[in-house]
Amino acid sequence: MNRVRIGNGCGFWGDNLDAPLRLASDGQLDYLTLEYLAELTMSILAVQKAKDASAGFATDFIDVLTRLTPTLKAQPRLKIVTNAGGMNPKACAIQAKRVLAAAGLLEKKVAVVGGDDLLPRLDELFASGHQLNHLDNGSSLSAIRDKVVSANAYLGAKPIADALERGADIVITGRVADASLTVGPAVHEFGWNFDAAHLDRIAASTVAGHLIECGAQATGGLWINADESTHLENVGYPIAEMLADGTFTISKPDGTGGAVNIETVAEQLLYEVADPARYFTPDVTADFTTVKLSQLKPDVVSVTGGTANGITDTYKVSVAYRDGFMSAGTLVIAGPNAATKAHRSGAILLEKLKQAGFTYAESRVEALGAGDCVPGIVTATFNPPEVVLRVAVRDPRKAAVERFTKEFAPLVTSGFPGTTGYTVGRPPVREVFAYWPALIAKSAVVPIVEVV
Repeated sequence: MNRVRIGNGCGFWGDNLDAPLRLASDGQLDYLTLEYLAELTMSILAVQKAKDASAGFATDFIDVLTRLTPTLKAQPRLKIVTNAGGMNPKACAIQAKRVLAAAGLLEKKVAVVGGDDLLPRLDELFASGHQLNHLDNGSSLSAIRDKVVSANAYLGAKPIADALERGADIVITGRVADASLTVGPAVHEFGWNFDAAHLDRIAASTVAGHLIECGAQATGGLWINADESTHLENVGYPIAEMLADGTFTISKPDGTGGAVNIETVAEQLLYEVADPARYFTPDVTADFTTVKLSQLKPDVVSVTGGTANGITDTYKVSVAYRDGFMSAGTLVIAGPNAATKAHRSGAILLEKLKQAGFTYAESRVEALGAGDCVPGIVTATFNPPEVVLRVAVRDPRKAAVERFTKEFAPLVTSGFPGTTGYTVGRPPVREVFAYWPALIAKSAVVPIVEVV
């Protein structure tokens, strides 16, 4: 192709289920990408797979694919690339094949990209000298080996491109870098490779993938100037139309709500970026400081630049490990001095627990509505007539956290006047999965591509 249109219809597991259908319905896409995974999602999927060997993937994808089958019939050239496979891409692919077969689409090829799951190999990797040290404090992962529930390397675009080269119509991956879902199709369609001659183009397509990876965040969602006229109830999801030289535009389907302008695109460009000159991915280190944006016409932004700043010899590894239990409960505090009464009510709750013999590794008291959500950033300009008291604790002892959940309701009769909101029942106790970022040599990880 001389140009390729890639639209992303999902920014996370839990995103709008209708968005992929609306995005693909106009028949102008070459690729539909669906991005489901976050660090927390991987730990949830790992626990699911441990309980059921056929689980561990983003089940929303199967529902979306079922609804997309008429579109796939009408648009036989449309391909799908998704990381919905999570911790179990093969099981996800088997379910996808069943959906396609039921719809009479047996000719569609489904490919799986794996090799990212390092959990079964941890002991082998430790023995080989790969310590997976914590990026912030340098600790070795071996110190908490028995608590680890998932460990996944962020693979890149090459195995996705390889799967497409094998004729795949749907590519289902495990953990890959979000932007690589877009880079893979571009590499395949334009015949790029990962040597120095094409690295600037790889970097440019990484910018494209980064801009559309979070769905509607690039098309008006969370836009600082969004208002009623933005019509977010009908927000269109983003489309990157790329040329072989690496330049592209960001747009959305005609007639949809939202907005594509310099602000919406620039806001997403800086999303989750530490050093704009060094945006590390498994494919390339991209320099975002060379990106230039221009408004071509309403809801179409041209993007140029985005150059390479080297390439790493490591993959990032996302590890989740068990780190105790937590619970958070809420009550409404209304009337004069509501914020003061809320903070005092939280202190009373924790003091009663202390008297009963329970203290916690971590605790937090917040008066939501009085500036506590983002302390030091947003402050209340007046004394609010009502706030939501939120108290949360974390501790290694589940029994201690369970005891905490029983102290909210008593405040309705033994606390300050205006205390209410207890009818939802006691807050649940949840297991905490903590995050451990690390690096591993690319030579220690072998991506696997399989046509199901």
